[in-house]
Amino acid sequence: MITPITTEGYKLFLEGQIALAEVEHNGMCIDTVYLDNKIEETDKRIRELSAGLRKDKDCRQVFKAWKKKYGEKTNLGSREQLGSILFDVLKIEGGSSTGAAKARWRTDKDALEDMDLPFVHKFLEVEKLKKANTTYLKGIRREVDSKGFLHPSFNLNLVATFRSSSSSPNTQNWPIRDPEMAAIIRPCMKPRHKDRQIGEKDLSGAEVRTAACYCKDKALITYICNKNTDMHRDTAADAFILKKKQVSKNIRYVAKNKCVFPMFYGSWYFDCAKNMWISIDRMQLTTEDGIPLKKHLQSKGITSLGDLNPNTEPVPGTFIHHMKKVEHTFWKVRFKQYDQWKWDIWNKYCETGYIDTLTGFRCSAIMDRKQATNYSIQGSAFHLILWSLIKIQKQMKKYKMRTKIIGQIHDSLLVDIGKNELRDFHEISEKVMTQDLLKHWKWICVPIEAELEVAAAGKSWHEKHKIEF
Repeated sequence: MITPITTEGYKLFLEGQIALAEVEHNGMCIDTVYLDNKIEETDKRIRELSAGLRKDKDCRQVFKAWKKKYGEKTNLGSREQLGSILFDVLKIEGGSSTGAAKARWRTDKDALEDMDLPFVHKFLEVEKLKKANTTYLKGIRREVDSKGFLHPSFNLNLVATFRSSSSSPNTQNWPIRDPEMAAIIRPCMKPRHKDRQIGEKDLSGAEVRTAACYCKDKALITYICNKNTDMHRDTAADAFILKKKQVSKNIRYVAKNKCVFPMFYGSWYFDCAKNMWISIDRMQLTTEDGIPLKKHLQSKGITSLGDLNPNTEPVPGTFIHHMKKVEHTFWKVRFKQYDQWKWDIWNKYCETGYIDTLTGFRCSAIMDRKQATNYSIQGSAFHLILWSLIKIQKQMKKYKMRTKIIGQIHDSLLVDIGKNELRDFHEISEKVMTQDLLKHWKWICVPIEAELEVAAAGKSWHEKHKIEF
């Protein structure tokens, strides 16, 4: 159960729901011509690739085995059948089970992506296109009104972390990190007029900055405040036994997204090691001075990932064993105050049955340790953008601007910017997010930064780029 426990909390959600209702009313302008053409094009591509799974020479072996086992029940969209064919029938190595009571072979993207099998590659491409078409393109088309606008609902009462949610359709789950999927979906959104611009204003690293305000970890605060420091680079150096100058952009990216953030959110060394090891091959990682990363690790005595059984003790000379030591350094040396805060908040929850947030809310739901340490951070980080949304809208009304906020995606606002109002919107939103926010909530102990990405006049959301003033 989530409850505002202060007047400030009630006011935030009351004004926030009114502000989000206005965002819903504004709506997103959809390029229906592009949308209809892309649906037809994607449908055709799915049919071609699906036929290839049956007929292509390099896919024939798998399809014959599939047809032989399942006969008329063959379903090329069934991941359960696929897992049985790959690992039970064809005896392909490297399969892992889900670990459930009725264990099945894992056939998600991460489990299949590195398999050197043309059938699997085509299967994954078909599944990706099916999701793009069914979940996103056709889901958007169903909700577009007669004037070509999408009016998704934004809710403040459905998510246990105090964040907002979106429905009809869920615009908050539109692809961001997958460039191919983003290139299919994002061109759907265009400005209301050819002289207007689509923009996205983002609170940079909102959850990490909020976490620092909760735990007061000196090392984390230093990383945020000192531009000469970089926790992702330092963690990459630890994880891959590199000098800082050897950490390439891609190696830093892997450390950031497969280690630092997962550990902040409650993951552990075993999963981090597995995902990072996969990324080495998937991204063909090399050090900044050009040495293949696996070759470098071998020179440091790490020759394999290690046993993928989490119940066995890691063996020296494996990456899993090394990452266990990296995890210890991460929490017991580098971020020891953050680590202690996690235990303190968990112990408090076990004693009282609830957790209070810095923004005036109480969560008394049944939570595990990971949830107890994440809920308050995630909720409060969202409240930063919600408060900003409220204030930015009021300022734009005050100055009778034509710019409209048309969406909210976690830590960012989507905006349809009026002609000649780009600089005005930037100045208003920048002041609210980086100055007024700190004055309103005195508990914010780190600087808040915001970024603005904008597409050229008349262009789609997909064509946005970072802009400096």
